[in-house]
Amino acid sequence: MTQYRWIRRTALAGALMLPVFMAGCGWLSQETSKEIDPPPAESGNTQQDGQIDGNAGEQAQGADDGQSAATQGDQTQLTVYLRDGNGYLTPVTLNTALEQEAQAGQRALEMMVEGGRYANLLPEDFTPVLPQGTEVLGYNLVKDQQLAIVDFSKPFTEYNAEDERKIVEAVTWTLTSLPDVKQVEIRYEGEKLNEMPVDGFPLDEPLTRAVGINLEWDDGVDYTRSTPVTLYFSSQTADAEQYFVPVTRLINRTDDTAKAALEQLIAGPLDGSDLIGVMTPDVQVNRLESKDGTVTVDLLELGYDESQKPPAEMLEAVVLSLAENTGADKVQIMLNGKTGITDTKGMSYSEPVSKPEHVNALES
Repeated sequence: MTQYRWIRRTALAGALMLPVFMAGCGWLSQETSKEIDPPPAESGNTQQDGQIDGNAGEQAQGADDGQSAATQGDQTQLTVYLRDGNGYLTPVTLNTALEQEAQAGQRALEMMVEGGRYANLLPEDFTPVLPQGTEVLGYNLVKDQQLAIVDFSKPFTEYNAEDERKIVEAVTWTLTSLPDVKQVEIRYEGEKLNEMPVDGFPLDEPLTRAVGINLEWDDGVDYTRSTPVTLYFSSQTADAEQYFVPVTRLINRTDDTAKAALEQLIAGPLDGSDLIGVMTPDVQVNRLESKDGTVTVDLLELGYDESQKPPAEMLEAVVLSLAENTGADKVQIMLNGKTGITDTKGMSYSEPVSKPEHVNALES
């Protein structure tokens, strides 16, 4: 398998042209600094997520890209990837009743079926990507390989060619958000697929997050000589609820992926996007190092007023982006050389924090 196998279908087809506009002044536009409500419940009351704690590594409300099946009372939180109003695949945290944790992967996929039994749980501005009528005939986890094998029914093949990559990305990123899944194999009516049935996206090897998500690249970047970095930008629902959108951007080849990812995060969305940047372009990466599973970053901003708290969205996006690109267990954020940071949601970053387990708990 070549380094670029994961992009060859979309890249050769030239099928991407992704978005962006930069936010206002300061670290982040004030328009995106809204709290996110707790996730919708299938029935009964739900508990809100705890915030990230520097010592315990708990998650911050409203943040993430990860999915574990976290149980709250009789409700289980699942993160599924849905299409937002601008066409981006977006992680959305949902609550559902789940009898056994082993059912988490199958239930997550069932939530991604258009017009399916869980359609009432989905937020208004988000739509599933699996064709209507698709059923999950089987779901098997090969634990020693961290491989999820999913078997879809016949309606799975009834989609438009331009939707094929979105389906592959959504299935892969949803299942690999589960704590025990790193690889995904797709089957159809009991048979292993070597390629997707409509436009031939290659499935000859198990799918991983190396497939990317919401793939994009700027003018002048040769995708055959590029490095992929996954970034988390901001967006809003029609009701002005903030949420995160991951994009995999191809940049000129580099050996320092972590620093390059942060520099791209600072640079913001590409011209013409509907996404919102999480910080202004005058921010600099003063220091970045990795040691014992923790990435430490010192961000420099000469105009930063220490009497004002940095936006939660900015710090959460930094944690998500660094964790995604480095695989680090924790991230330590410093501003102008100092660690005693509390964001606009009151969460402390004085100690390293873990990547949050769930993201985008939006109103249904």
